[in-house]
Amino acid sequence: MIKNQDKINEVLTRGVEDVIVRQDLEKLLLSGKKIKVYLGIDPTSTRITLGNAVPLRKLRDFQNLGHEVIFLVGSFTALIGDTSDKDAMRKALTEKEIEANFKTYKKQAAKILDFSKAKIKYNGDWLGKLKFADIVKLAQNFTVQQMIERDMYQKRLADKKPIGLHEFLYPLMQGYDSVAMDVDLEIGGNDQLFNMLAGRTLMKIYKNKEKYVLTTPLIEGLDGRKMSKSYGNTVDLTDEPSDMFGKLMSLKDELIIKYFELCTDMPMDEIKDIEQSIHAGANPREAKFKLATEIVKLYHGAKAAVKAGEEFNNIFQQHGKPDDMETVKLPVANYKLQDLLVKLSLAPSKSEAQRLIEQGGVRIDDKVLSDWKASVAVKKGMVVQVGKRKFVKIA
Repeated sequence: MIKNQDKINEVLTRGVEDVIVRQDLEKLLLSGKKIKVYLGIDPTSTRITLGNAVPLRKLRDFQNLGHEVIFLVGSFTALIGDTSDKDAMRKALTEKEIEANFKTYKKQAAKILDFSKAKIKYNGDWLGKLKFADIVKLAQNFTVQQMIERDMYQKRLADKKPIGLHEFLYPLMQGYDSVAMDVDLEIGGNDQLFNMLAGRTLMKIYKNKEKYVLTTPLIEGLDGRKMSKSYGNTVDLTDEPSDMFGKLMSLKDELIIKYFELCTDMPMDEIKDIEQSIHAGANPREAKFKLATEIVKLYHGAKAAVKAGEEFNNIFQQHGKPDDMETVKLPVANYKLQDLLVKLSLAPSKSEAQRLIEQGGVRIDDKVLSDWKASVAVKKGMVVQVGKRKFVKIA
């Protein structure tokens, strides 16, 4: 019993922001009863970041304890668009976009969650069947004051930005998910707390049942700002091992321990030892190297992690180049530098290519090129480098 209690205590504390209600949920788990737990995901992107992975990893923890876990796809709620923690209305997705996103999302999520032991559900199966009278009935359980007091809406009101009436429907829809699936616990990022509590309210009204809520913290991006794909400060599960390793080595020092706790399976006592060593004056680089190794190992395997570490040292300490550099076949001709970067997928757009060039982040055969209007005579064997980690060899 003590061993089981320790496991439950860690699941309810490590990487957890809040539990509502902690004491009652812990008592339920210690009773040995198997509960129904879910995490809802609106597939708004094709990439899972380390930040997205935090609540997924917590769902896996409950799966490992033997509980019934549900991976809920927001096939209906994504049509509305969740604006939690957003300062503007989010673009709603089409059904085709949702379906395409989820295909790649599931493949990545399978690196964390065992889908052979998890149920996949789609909230369009029940939300799409609600009649207008049902939605009015749902809405009667909440007030405009409850909705408008949310920080994101207050900020938009102050900035004179629009608030869509449909946005108030999102917490109702997410809340009804709990009722439709008759769950015991919902997991989500702390930005989802309001929506998750809406489900707790509706469960009491519709099922006369207690629903527990567990929130996980949001982690900052590599540069300390909010983690956002638009900032380019994310680590994605789709990143190649060497790129993932290199990104993590650029992590701000003050985030090292947080990433260890939320993004790795390393025992907490070992993490505390690393934290103490840093406070005692140890070089944070060593801790980051360990962190990068642990995370790459989780998503790409031990061999890939070792190789990525060796490659990092080769490039950054010995000023070498990766052994398995990507090669691209291009006709021998003259290209505008800006166009060349886009053609080699080293920049997503011409404007981004121009920015990279002007900042001195582009090299060809180790020579820095800073004129984005320059013409480049492409030849076989030429190496084009963007930043410290991206290399392409012309074949």
